[in-house]
Amino acid sequence: MQFLELRPRTGLENQKYLRRGVRKFETLLEDLNGKEFPEEVRKEISLHLEAFNALADDDPKLKRHLRKTYRGVLRILEKKLKWVPRGYYRTVWMAIGMSVFGIPMGAAFGLSLGNMAFLGIGLPIGMAIGLGLGTAMDAKAAKEGRQLNVDMG
Repeated sequence: MQFLELRPRTGLENQKYLRRGVRKFETLLEDLNGKEFPEEVRKEISLHLEAFNALADDDPKLKRHLRKTYRGVLRILEKKLKWVPRGYYRTVWMAIGMSVFGIPMGAAFGLSLGNMAFLGIGLPIGMAIGLGLGTAMDAKAAKEGRQLNVDMG
């Protein structure tokens, strides 16, 4: 059973970002059509697609609804099936690395050197740690077949 498709939209010729978002969403749906997963998840995603397809082409909030629907579908896939887009863990762990590792390391440098201006030194160190962990987790997800053929965002 296939998903509903995005309804073809008219008037996107001069709306570059909306056209790009629709193309990205269609790529996600094509990737999902080739995979097997529970009917419950399929129905939940179909509800999101039906709601988006019901919007008029000239709706001023179409871009916002597209982004919201796209992220909602990704969230369902991540929560229920642990399927993630490329770069998901790298993005998440970069922020975690900066806050969990970087700030305390910077504070330690600042206190040990007696100058809190060194607080900023820890942020790139934490970012590097987070990027390393996230990249490893992305590679593991790809190896296990849990990575979707779309980019994060």
